[in-house]
Amino acid sequence: MLPAGTPVVERVARWSSRHRAAAIFGWLALVALAWVIGTFAPGTDARSSPAGDAGTGQAALDRQESREPFWENVLVPLDSPAATTDLMTTLSASGAVADIRGPLDDPAQVSADGRSGLVTFRLLGTGAEIRANLATATAAVDTVASRHPAARLAQAGDLSVSGAVDKSIKEDIKRSETRSLPLTLLILLAVFGSLVAAAIPVLLAGTTVLATFGLLSAVDNWIPVNSATSSMTLLIGMAVGVDYSLFFLRRFREERAHGVDAAIRIAARTSGHVIVVSGLTVALCVTGLLFTGLDNLRGLTVSTILVVGLAVLASVTVLPAMLSLLGARVDRVRIPVLGKRGTRSRFWAGVASTVTRRPALWSGVAAGLLTLLALPALGIRLQDPAPVESLPRSVPVINAAARVQEAFPGVTMPAHVVLWSDRGPVDTPAVRTAIGALTAQVPNPTVVVPVDNALVVRIPLGGTGNNEAADRTLTTLRETLLPQTIGRLDGVHFAVAGRTAEAHDFTAQVLDRAPYVFGFILLLAFVLLLVVFRSVAVPVVSILLNLLSVGASYGVLTLVFQDGFLAPLLGFTPYGGVLGWLPMFLFVLLFGLSTDYHVFILSRIRERRLTGVSMREAIVEGTASSSGVVTSAALIMTGVFSIFLSLAAIEYKMLGLGMAFAILLDATLVRGVLLPAALALCGDRLWRTNSVETLKDQSRTFHLS
Repeated sequence: MLPAGTPVVERVARWSSRHRAAAIFGWLALVALAWVIGTFAPGTDARSSPAGDAGTGQAALDRQESREPFWENVLVPLDSPAATTDLMTTLSASGAVADIRGPLDDPAQVSADGRSGLVTFRLLGTGAEIRANLATATAAVDTVASRHPAARLAQAGDLSVSGAVDKSIKEDIKRSETRSLPLTLLILLAVFGSLVAAAIPVLLAGTTVLATFGLLSAVDNWIPVNSATSSMTLLIGMAVGVDYSLFFLRRFREERAHGVDAAIRIAARTSGHVIVVSGLTVALCVTGLLFTGLDNLRGLTVSTILVVGLAVLASVTVLPAMLSLLGARVDRVRIPVLGKRGTRSRFWAGVASTVTRRPALWSGVAAGLLTLLALPALGIRLQDPAPVESLPRSVPVINAAARVQEAFPGVTMPAHVVLWSDRGPVDTPAVRTAIGALTAQVPNPTVVVPVDNALVVRIPLGGTGNNEAADRTLTTLRETLLPQTIGRLDGVHFAVAGRTAEAHDFTAQVLDRAPYVFGFILLLAFVLLLVVFRSVAVPVVSILLNLLSVGASYGVLTLVFQDGFLAPLLGFTPYGGVLGWLPMFLFVLLFGLSTDYHVFILSRIRERRLTGVSMREAIVEGTASSSGVVTSAALIMTGVFSIFLSLAAIEYKMLGLGMAFAILLDATLVRGVLLPAALALCGDRLWRTNSVETLKDQSRTFHLS
């Protein structure tokens, strides 16, 4: 029997180690059940709603019985009229398209420099027929291109570009899956020197991710879960799943001299408690994303909470059961040379010793360096990339879209001006006259598309479709041109949707809600750390260090992706901005994940202080003794997120660099220099008392020893 007052985590781990079969097979049953539910649950994927005015326009279209048709563009040279005529004739004969327009009979289809023309057409059909008709139309374009090789035709449109992007995302996800597991296993082999010990965290993390995807498939009828969310869930799940298992397993190996059962209890009481606190912190932090009111971030919030919660559950239930079952066999299949390093790092002990001798100096130096790294973030511009900017031009469709974009700026990302009326069909002579007045003042070519009772006017915005020039045109369209034309018609409503409008409104809502998200995270982090450590100084120090780390990450993101530093090395072309949602997501996730390290290190320092040593010695020894697991965990997270740098899409590269750099920074400069220096400056004020006996009472109360 365990004595009264035994921590809950220790009780759970103790039960699991005594009921190994129930714990292990119970976990496997949970994973299998989640997979079955996700595989056979009926329904369709929930569709995310754009923010702001773009969301209003999309909602008006969603109320129509049919969907807005897809349009394709083919760039043709004006000095080859035979190719243009052949193309329009072949497309017309294909039976797959309609509403064909070309430069030979429509001056609006001629580029500003007079060198290029644009053939546009609407894809026929619904559902699966559309894809088949796109294939037919593409084959027709290829046939004409083969008959006129000097013409250099280039096809890019709604469906062809989105198809290329979707294909690239799927390939990126597959690459991240195939690369993350071997990389993680190699790092764990170096840490443990044993194939069995290294396999346990990978096995638990893998089953955690599998169960998460199964549960997500069951709830995606109500919560939007896109490909980007899935890929981030995979890497977050692998990172935290392996990290949490690593925390527990390393402490178990340290304490195994006391016996297997005692080692499990000690690991549960110390590392297990840290895992629960850290997991709770991450889960609560990501709920801050709900303040944005954005559907895409709602899906990411739910997926992160699920994968982190399951990782915590596995670490304090099935992991103790597996360790109880294996015992000393956890070190079987040893790899020569690897895993010989002790738990105490001489290097970090030396660094902490040096820093704590002159804490004010080293705090200033480290804080100054982080501030310097953060300075480029003052000029950050939040902007999502256009499809032609997201992927490299080595992708044929993206190269074609870039050529179309150069000749007809903004045509690949037009504004979709949605018109509708509560009184019935909106397509009236008065509305058509107003549309004519509108299109006379905007860039060409424009297209008017009936969608049941609504109308959609496709208007190129110029520029790249999503840069400052396009944003200015979008603002003029919304605030001046539309009110002066369509706005004068009684009973006619309008809203501007489309990729550019969606990205603009998304970023605007993120910026508008950012103070609420940041305030919630800061308050939450303060309260959680205050409750855990019963000290005001601890949360204040931790929050300040996290802010410096996040700021430095923002600065590096701006320097690399907005300003183009190291662009050739990382294989991308800068487009002059940073993803609109990325800074907020990094802030939320990094605040949660960095708590892993801070809570773990502070707990080790507190353990040393409880033995009666001086505060400075406790800081040095706590930092040194925690360095092994913290360094290993940071290497795993950095390695997993660095995989994103090898993917094609620039969005993934941004996420990978931002997360990997911030975690590496947090585990080195922040953990090794700033944290020991700040703790040394606080001294015993950190724990609000100089009495070791009182500290022990607090520790027993909150089960941190």
